Amino acid sequence: MLSKEVKEKLEGQHYKIIGEHSAVKTCTWTKKSLFDKGSCYKEKFYGISSHRCCQMTPSLVCCNSCIYCWRSINFFNGTKLNCEIDNANDIIENAIKGQRKLLNGFPGDNRLNKEKFKEAQDVKHFAISLIGEPLIYLHINELISNLHKKNISTFLVSNGQYPDSIKNLKQVAQLYLSLDAPNKELYKKIDIPMFKDYWERINESLENLSKRKERTCIRLTLIKDVNMINPEEYASLIKKANPSFIEVKAYMHVGYSRKNLEQENMPFFEDILEFSKILVKFLEDYEILDEHKSSRVVLIAKKIYNKKIKIDFDKFFKLVNSKEIKVEDYLR
Repeated sequence: MLSKEVKEKLEGQHYKIIGEHSAVKTCTWTKKSLFDKGSCYKEKFYGISSHRCCQMTPSLVCCNSCIYCWRSINFFNGTKLNCEIDNANDIIENAIKGQRKLLNGFPGDNRLNKEKFKEAQDVKHFAISLIGEPLIYLHINELISNLHKKNISTFLVSNGQYPDSIKNLKQVAQLYLSLDAPNKELYKKIDIPMFKDYWERINESLENLSKRKERTCIRLTLIKDVNMINPEEYASLIKKANPSFIEVKAYMHVGYSRKNLEQENMPFFEDILEFSKILVKFLEDYEILDEHKSSRVVLIAKKIYNKKIKIDFDKFFKLVNSKEIKVEDYLR
């Protein structure tokens, strides 16, 4: 599917291409954790191990062209994979191998935490959110099941344009849905969707998300002077989804997004916190629970969890491989 030019471009940006339509890339926080220079907000909020997390995608293709996306999206617009579809187990094995290869040069640095580096060879988490829309991959449920059989947790992020897939998706450790605008008109300007019925699709996905039993999360990527408006409209859409969590996150002026936005569009952490405080006024069942200043993200959670929101991964794997799970089943 990928031309030689595109493949070389991605590899120059430190992606490892897997098969026909997948890729892996070492997350900045994975690298920082290996040198004891901090960890991802998912570690602080939910208890993952940043140095053992593999950031990957089973689909380089996306049906949206979001203006804030830091990936080189122009090469990957589409609503389906027009190539030979790779086997789920092959993708998993090659993603782990790719992660290890990307970390190969680290032992030459004396600052490396050698114990963490050794642990990093045994991947424990898949962040299925690198580039593209993962639900475009036809064997996504097989991928999820096989990861869980290997005791690898799954954090999957979708843009919500495939509501039937949201409905029929195998249970994951945490399912994210991106919500980038409070109304139809602004969504079109920010996400630039390929589907004409994009607003109906995102709303159906929100409704389908509300019926999920596992941990769910609505992610708001906020762009200053663009979509930091109408918190009551955001709240109305969030209530429709009834998520476990809401991550209010700042747009970061990096990568490809610099072609579309200015540095002034990047909110400070204080801007994100202030918007979160206003938003939660319209969400009576939720409270601000945590923050990660260096990632410019605020976590909002349901009050009923009583601040106990980290994941017990041992419980998760024991249960997810044997029965349908609910949020409270694997809280730590």
